[in-house]
Amino acid sequence: MHQNTERHVPPASKRQRVVSVLTAGSFLLLSGCSLFSNKEEFKAPKVASAETLYNYGIDALHSKRYTLASGEFELLQQNYPYSGYVGNAELMEGYAYYLQGEYALSVQQLERYLLLHPTSPDAAYAYYLRALCYYEQIAEVQRDQQGTIEALNALEEVVTRFPQTAYARDAQLKIDLCRDHLAGKEMLVGRYYQQQHNYEAALGRYQRVVNDFQTTNHVAEALERIVEVSLELGLVDEARKSASVLGYNYPNSQWYRYSYNLLRNRDLLPDHSVAPGGKQRGLFGRMWHSVF
Repeated sequence: MHQNTERHVPPASKRQRVVSVLTAGSFLLLSGCSLFSNKEEFKAPKVASAETLYNYGIDALHSKRYTLASGEFELLQQNYPYSGYVGNAELMEGYAYYLQGEYALSVQQLERYLLLHPTSPDAAYAYYLRALCYYEQIAEVQRDQQGTIEALNALEEVVTRFPQTAYARDAQLKIDLCRDHLAGKEMLVGRYYQQQHNYEAALGRYQRVVNDFQTTNHVAEALERIVEVSLELGLVDEARKSASVLGYNYPNSQWYRYSYNLLRNRDLLPDHSVAPGGKQRGLFGRMWHSVF
């Protein structure tokens, strides 16, 4: 009986097969390198020039593709940090974010621009655009008005820094609207306190409108409300004074008619009081006019 001298080769394990595949793959890669050694090596596509990227961004802004525009300006800054287009790209990126409604990103970008280019001829525009970002976020009068205060501060900075510019003129108009908004908030809270019979708290809110927001549309009502709550608190002289001030400055307003009738019905009209629409002026009215 002859023994089979042929040796049986066991099948390769899974691990061995993987190693073989990897080895073969490595060989193919090395072979591939040699196969293409006589050809031009692969190169990554070259980024467009700074000028081209900037123009792409401007074109995207004009066609209202704001996300694309901000991307082009960002790409320019990354690839050409020392280009003469970088400053404009930084500013326009902030503008593109503003147009997208990404106000926080816009403010961040604009503040970075102002930090790097504080004396730029476009600094006035950057400050103005930054203020607009806050202004666009003003909440309804029923909600917290911290955003209105931030917008007011930013707009006042534009007026202070660049008083002779068109940006300052527009900022001043928006400042008046902000102040009117803040006065409206005070009136809303004051009415609430008055309805809850918390007359002292209501009086404080109304007086703040009269003292701090004299140029707003809420002053006439605030004066009339002061008459109401002052009478509730037994402050007759305060009620008479506020009515006189109201009659001098707003003689034809409904709010003066309300206060006049309220005092008349309680037989509390001061001497030489002015009927609604009348021409006679009282002492308190003259004093107020010098302040107003």
